[in-house]
Amino acid sequence: MGRRLLPALLALMLVCSCALAEDEEISITDTSGLIIEEFYFGDVLWDFPIDLADMDPEMIRLANKHVFLPSDFVPSPLVTMKTRKTDSSGNNTNGGVNKASSSEMQLQQECAEHLVEMFEAALDDGISLYLKSAYRSYRTQKTMYYNRLQSNGGKDDGWVTKPGASDHQTGLGCDVVPRSWRDKSMNEKMASDEACVWMAEHCHEFGFILRYPEDKQDITEINYEPWHMRYVGNPAATYIMKNGLCLEEFQEQLQSAIEKFLNAGGHRSMVEAFIQVSAEEE
Repeated sequence: MGRRLLPALLALMLVCSCALAEDEEISITDTSGLIIEEFYFGDVLWDFPIDLADMDPEMIRLANKHVFLPSDFVPSPLVTMKTRKTDSSGNNTNGGVNKASSSEMQLQQECAEHLVEMFEAALDDGISLYLKSAYRSYRTQKTMYYNRLQSNGGKDDGWVTKPGASDHQTGLGCDVVPRSWRDKSMNEKMASDEACVWMAEHCHEFGFILRYPEDKQDITEINYEPWHMRYVGNPAATYIMKNGLCLEEFQEQLQSAIEKFLNAGGHRSMVEAFIQVSAEEE
């Protein structure tokens, strides 16, 4: 059975002049307006739980020890996170967040906006969250990785990733800690704090996932980090969290769906932006 695709996707294909062949058809139901029920490309349907139109390829971009970001990759647009200010009633007046330090922190704009929403929702439930770390450039990650190796006898212990492999470089990954942990070193014990329990249960509602789950360490190759939130957008986040996946598993499923779509004769232009390509490790 076909998946529903938004009308905007059809418009995009028409603008790009991707003409339909004679054997290609569009099945629609016209009620109060045009509703596209099935989108055919030579009878090839997109077979994945989430429509392409409901995912942004930049938001679900993978960065790990096997899929590297280019050294010159900088997410856009980047915005500086403001420190939360309130009025006499305690309402947020500047769209800011509680921060664990006075240092400047940046995130990709869409991610930043939804992080503020999550912080506000947490406060409504009596939970105080603090942003401890956000975007890190390739250069900063390179320095951090070198310093970690130096202090650990040259051994990569899984706490600091190689430059180009860091989720923080995407501008969509951030470390969020409970109030009581804002001045402490982070460790797995934080997972039992009510704030981390709240995030694990509600983060997907704001488009975030727990990037490095406890039971996925053999896949992510990163130690369990109950504080590391990653923005992917609500549809993807809901699917990932509800099905107990990590981002690597989600991408594996997505890439398999793309391969199936292309092998069946689907248009590459439809999925090109979603194909994961690794930059060369420097």
